[in-house]
Amino acid sequence: MRYKTLGKSGIEVSEVSFGCMSLGDDQALNTQLLQQALEKGITLFDTADLYQQGQNEITVGNALKGMRQQVVLATKVGNQLRPDGSGWDWNPTKAYILQAVEKSLQRLQTDYIDLYQLHGGTLEDPVDETIEAFETLKQQGKIRAYGISSIRPNVIREYVKRSSIASVMMQYSLLDRRPEESCFGLLQEHKIGVLARGSYAQGLLLGKQAKSYLNRSEQEVTDAAAAVQRVAGTGRSAAEVAAGFVLHQPAVTSAVLGIRTAAQLRDAMQVAEANPLQDAEADELMAKVPANLYEQHR
Repeated sequence: MRYKTLGKSGIEVSEVSFGCMSLGDDQALNTQLLQQALEKGITLFDTADLYQQGQNEITVGNALKGMRQQVVLATKVGNQLRPDGSGWDWNPTKAYILQAVEKSLQRLQTDYIDLYQLHGGTLEDPVDETIEAFETLKQQGKIRAYGISSIRPNVIREYVKRSSIASVMMQYSLLDRRPEESCFGLLQEHKIGVLARGSYAQGLLLGKQAKSYLNRSEQEVTDAAAAVQRVAGTGRSAAEVAAGFVLHQPAVTSAVLGIRTAAQLRDAMQVAEANPLQDAEADELMAKVPANLYEQHR
């Protein structure tokens, strides 16, 4: 396992991290997977207060209890669950964030969160008020760093300009190269780390039945999966190449891989232990799958 520092935060994280949203209802299996991942060198575990209405945070907190100094806990805030259970509403206000963090701390069984992320964001938000909430939590010692989880370039630019975010979580894969155009250069310039989700493009790059994806046709998806297989050859898995492509991007600090089964954990560890993709291999993939662009929120 390789490790990198997340932006300017000083927090060291594993290059492959555990996306906890994928965890199922089998708590014994969840605990086993989370603990095995830590034993194998994964240190960053990403969850959110929205996932399973808070149960996901409880699962992570229970599994990693007693191992706090070894793990980097990342969670998210901004989606306020309705009391009647009918859904949630977007609430990025300072008052709500300061209230929600207490519940996340309780569910995670910790007195601080390593990385607290805004779970979305729009230009209509009270951005300065949101930033003030995160800065207050840093001063109080309840969080070590904060970031945003967003694929909206116009929102990302505002937080880069107005805050001290350590990271941006965003979707990136061979089939979704949109961040290359408008985000990666800016984030690198400001020493802000990227946590990349969706490295496998919903499994389409691993051989799952092809379908249209974003603005790409079914044939383009088929061609992309074939390109991954060609680069993989006989010595590597498609997962190693697909995630390796993401990690080859200098702006990316860690690939957040969704893990629900023992097989998926094995795939993640293969990615972590694989040799980095060579420049020529990445170039071959990019030549076969041209970059796409953001059509909204530019």
